[in-house]
Amino acid sequence: MAYTELSSLSTDQAAFDQIAYFALRSEMLFDAAADVQPVAQSMPGTSVAFTIFSELADVTATLTETSDVTAIAMADSQVSITLAEYGSAVNTTAKLRGTSFLDVDAVAANLIGYNAGSSIDTVVANVLKAATNVIYGGGGSSTPTTNATVQAEDIVEANDVRIATAQLRGSKAQTFNGMYMGFIHPDVSYDLRRETGAASWRDPHNYVDTAQIYNGEIGAFESVRFIETPRAPLDLTGGSASTVDLYQTIIMGRQSLAKAHSITDGNGAFPKVVRGPVVDSLMRFNPIGWYWLGGYGRFREASLRRIDSSSSIGSNAS
Repeated sequence: MAYTELSSLSTDQAAFDQIAYFALRSEMLFDAAADVQPVAQSMPGTSVAFTIFSELADVTATLTETSDVTAIAMADSQVSITLAEYGSAVNTTAKLRGTSFLDVDAVAANLIGYNAGSSIDTVVANVLKAATNVIYGGGGSSTPTTNATVQAEDIVEANDVRIATAQLRGSKAQTFNGMYMGFIHPDVSYDLRRETGAASWRDPHNYVDTAQIYNGEIGAFESVRFIETPRAPLDLTGGSASTVDLYQTIIMGRQSLAKAHSITDGNGAFPKVVRGPVVDSLMRFNPIGWYWLGGYGRFREASLRRIDSSSSIGSNAS
């Protein structure tokens, strides 16, 4: 009896899962900290100015019965957020769409949507990492004085968090419902949570209202609600002799960060997905992208602290 073997025919094919998978993605978190935004913007413009009035000096002297008081001059300052354009796009071809076993237009839309959020979140992180009130990790034998002097041993300690909260309270920085907000890299979180001793990291707080828990939150410590994220600023080999990875933990009070955006032409608080026009002669190219016209800025520097440190599990060069 003759048998037709599989190898004799060309009908065998590899099967493909028709679901698109993507690279591992981190949560976008920093934009949520921008609690200062225009409420009554006067008109469209290239920038948005926020006005802050200074408090009057306390008056502790008693009044004189027959004399009028001397008027005190008021003072103000402004924080200006400049609007800038951000965006990117991809373009699929007719041949790709006609021969792919996946819906490449749906894949492109997914990639563009995530790229928009990730890009803007990085813009915000770059604004926060430039904060000027800096505390250095106290895990080493001597405290660094600049980023260039951060050694591999200068990891974060619990006392660094206490210093940050003490400074914030001293600056009258307001909290988010009783807690400051902290963004911490997983490598730094590891060092903070593994510290031993009675005054070190405590068990995470058990929340009653789970709706208020931020994505990535690992618990509250020393009046800081920490959010663990790989998007926390990390400058590879940014420490001592350009061999130590420099981590930056951001601790924020209210009104640390301001956000402004265009209010015309369909623009809003977040990037918009844009379907580009098909302009080629044979209508083969379908562009899709994202666009945003806006900006971020540090609103109250006194409400912001940055802890610069190394990590014991960082990829420090030898």
